[in-house]
Amino acid sequence: MAMIDTDHATGHDGPHTGTDGVRLHVQRLFPPDGRPPTATAVLIHGLLTDSLASWYFTVAPDLAAAGLEVVMYDQRGHGRSERPGSGYRLDTFVTDLERLLDRLDITGPVHLVGNCFGGTVAFAYAMRRPERVAGIAVIEAKPATQSWLTEISGILRRVAEELVVHEAESLAWVSAHRGAHTARLAKSAARLVRTTTIAEDVPASRVVSEEQVRAVRCPVLAVYGADSELAGQERWLEAVLPGTRTVVLPGQGHSVLAEAPTRIRELLLSWIDESEHEGEHGRRTATGTAAAALEADA
Repeated sequence: MAMIDTDHATGHDGPHTGTDGVRLHVQRLFPPDGRPPTATAVLIHGLLTDSLASWYFTVAPDLAAAGLEVVMYDQRGHGRSERPGSGYRLDTFVTDLERLLDRLDITGPVHLVGNCFGGTVAFAYAMRRPERVAGIAVIEAKPATQSWLTEISGILRRVAEELVVHEAESLAWVSAHRGAHTARLAKSAARLVRTTTIAEDVPASRVVSEEQVRAVRCPVLAVYGADSELAGQERWLEAVLPGTRTVVLPGQGHSVLAEAPTRIRELLLSWIDESEHEGEHGRRTATGTAAAALEADA
């Protein structure tokens, strides 16, 4: 594991970040037998109650065992990363990812795997740096469109009301009905909202147009729970990005990563393997086309 100082990663300031120098907690897994990894997967967790632990205790070790390099990190304000008082717009999270990869010297195209808000970060990064993304896999997520902004703003308003204004009563209810572990996560989320401007910053993020989403050219896998509030999102993605592969898992809600990790692992490994083969085929085709053009000119 390591701590990465985002302020000195690239030598320039990203949108909305200034020079805050937030340090991010990172864990990196490699194939256990020492063989070179076949590809790099960067796992991006969700907002408030989430951290890299949600990947570590579900699919990350299996992805590494299958031959991948796996990069996980706690997003700013979460887990073991630093928690600045402000600076939580979407562009800031994207800049953190950009600087993180630079600091780790990961320059080749990577597979971005995002859960919930992490998927929104993945889409935004692919729009900013398309040449550095081999593919995107999102779980219960959508790009930062106006509808996303409306939904996330409503969620953060409810969190601020229930977990901050009425924190004691809310935590007691969560503990009684959802268990001690969920209560600890809720308490952490309440502290994050109470001590930072995250509930104001995320809703102030810039949104993207449908046309900007259409510009995404890398392979996309999108997984949703059939009982989730995002059920139906797959139809919109398929219309906007016709090459998108969507999977809807019956009997699953928003917490599909935690509740169906075996299925998620299978989907991710199959998708990354296919994306790598398609990418290699594209590279061979481009090389062959260039060679043929040179021969024709000769």
